[in-house]
Amino acid sequence: MRIDHMLHKHEQVLQLFASLYNPDNTTGIKPVKRLMREAQELHEATEEYCAYPLEDNLFEWHFTIQGPPSTDFEGGVYHGRILLPPEYPMKPPNIILLTPNGRFKINKKICLSISDYHPETWQPSWSIRTALLALIAFMPTPGNGTIGSLDYSIEERQKLVKKSLDWQCENCGKVVNLLSKNTAKKPITEEEQNMLDTIALKVDDTPSPETSFAENANNVTGSELRRRTETTFSETQETQSSVHLNPQVETMSSSNDLFWSILIAVLASAIILLVLRRLFLV
Repeated sequence: MRIDHMLHKHEQVLQLFASLYNPDNTTGIKPVKRLMREAQELHEATEEYCAYPLEDNLFEWHFTIQGPPSTDFEGGVYHGRILLPPEYPMKPPNIILLTPNGRFKINKKICLSISDYHPETWQPSWSIRTALLALIAFMPTPGNGTIGSLDYSIEERQKLVKKSLDWQCENCGKVVNLLSKNTAKKPITEEEQNMLDTIALKVDDTPSPETSFAENANNVTGSELRRRTETTFSETQETQSSVHLNPQVETMSSSNDLFWSILIAVLASAIILLVLRRLFLV
C-alpha cells in the first residue's frame, strides 16, 4: 500500500514534468520514466530484497537486503540508500549502507564497479536490481582496502547479524519487516549472471608494498629468474675483473713513473757533464 501510494505520487510528478518540458525535448523526462518503471517492477518485496523511492525524492531510494546464505551475514537484514544522478541510467548510482554489518562502513559510499566511483564500467542496461544483486554477491568477499570496506572477524559480524534484526530506519521503520517471507526471490537472468561474473570490487588505494612485492614475485617466470640470475652473475664478474685489473694498472703506472725518473736523471747528468767539460776546456 505504501509503495502504491508513492508510485501514484511520482506519477503525478511525471505528468508535471511532461507539462513543463517541450514535447520535442524529452531528455529530462527519460530518467523519471525509467525510475518509475523500475519502481513498478520492484514494488513487490521478496525474501531477498526490496527497494523503493522516497515519497519526496524519486532519485533517492531505500533498500533492504537479506544477508547471503552460508556466509558471515546469513540471517542478517541490512538497510541502505541508493542515490541516483539526474543522468540515470547513463550514469551509475551511489550505494550507502546504513545498518552496521562489518563488511561496509555505514553512511559511506561503497566502491563497486557499478557505483559512481567507476562510471567507466557502468552500463545503462543495468538497473537498481542489478546494483542490489551485486551488493549481495560481494558482501562475503574480502575488503582488500576498498573504499568504504571493513574486514571484521566472523564473531563480530555474527553479533551484528543479531543486532540488525532490531535496526530501524527513520523513514522506513523496522527493516526486518520490509522483506516478504511469502514471495520467493526472482531467478537471475542470463544477463544479470554475466554481470555478476564480470563486476568486481574496485580497490581504490594502491596495493601495499608488501602486497605488490608478493604479486610481482608470483608473476616472475622461470626464464625471467634465469635472466635476472645471469645478469647478476655477469655484473659480479665485471666487478671482480675490475678489482683484478686495478693492481695491474697501478703496477704499470708505477713502472712508467720509474722510467721517466731514470730518463730525467740521465739527461740531467749528461747536461752537467757537458757544462763541466766546457768549463775545463776554457
